[in-house]
Amino acid sequence: MTDLPQHNPVLAEAAYTGISEAGIRLEALPEGHLLHVLGATEPSALAAELAKVGLATSSIRQAGFRQWFVAGGEPIVPASLDALAAALAGKAFVTDQSHGRVRIGISGRSSRALLSKGTAVDLDPAVFAEGRSVMTMVSHISVQIVRTGEDSFELTVLRSFAETLWDDLRHMAASAVKDEA
Repeated sequence: MTDLPQHNPVLAEAAYTGISEAGIRLEALPEGHLLHVLGATEPSALAAELAKVGLATSSIRQAGFRQWFVAGGEPIVPASLDALAAALAGKAFVTDQSHGRVRIGISGRSSRALLSKGTAVDLDPAVFAEGRSVMTMVSHISVQIVRTGEDSFELTVLRSFAETLWDDLRHMAASAVKDEA
């Protein structure tokens, strides 16, 4: 049917294809899947269930008390979502947030300097280790920050704030590069 809404990635325009400044890389990550899992299940048990439904490569990120985001670069198949919900029935609830949230990657030697301009979270590797996540504010926007490597982070933001966050990050990147010089 031609009248059905079409999915348009929010950061797909040329202006959002990625920014590389000296020491910083911003990139719009694929709008694959993002599931919100709420309930009395542990990450290891959740990982086992994800593997059973074909989502073994998805990343599990703590999003609060007994809450996790499950993120991956590929769209989720409805049958996999249904199977995961059935497997977790009675222990946790699963909601598909793929349509409502966007992921942005930040990497490079100045990535922490960039993020420190917008958030008060201590991103030192000794405190904020790889794989750790936190719900916080960047500028005035609520985001989840995940450390994905030594000098790389992923930010998850509500879709309606993605362009504003991107613009803020772009300005912070320019300022961080000047500060590092």
